Amino acid sequence: MSLIDKIDHAKVLKLTDQIPLDEDQVNSRTLVQRDDLSMTLFSIATDQEIGGHSAQGDAMVNVLSGIAEVTIEGTVYRLTAGQSIVIPKDARHSLYAVEGFQMLLVVVKPA
Repeated sequence: MSLIDKIDHAKVLKLTDQIPLDEDQVNSRTLVQRDDLSMTLFSIATDQEIGGHSAQGDAMVNVLSGIAEVTIEGTVYRLTAGQSIVIPKDARHSLYAVEGFQMLLVVVKPA
């Protein structure tokens, strides 16, 4: 039984190849969805955003390509490829694509 069942196993992968970065779009691809854990690939085109919201767990944003602005409780953080930030549980946040970007989002919720 595979626990990460929406992506190939025992194969070297480039995560940026697993989610298209389309013009004027936000795309997502769920890799794991459980009550206590989710892993999702996102791509957000230049000048697109995911508006303000909160999550019921700690959310780790891992930027794979491009430039993202992550706003957490009113503070703006600029992240580039290879950088990550953890958004605390229940914190209001949003994401904006300064330059189209791809990310792996991991959300860990209380069991």
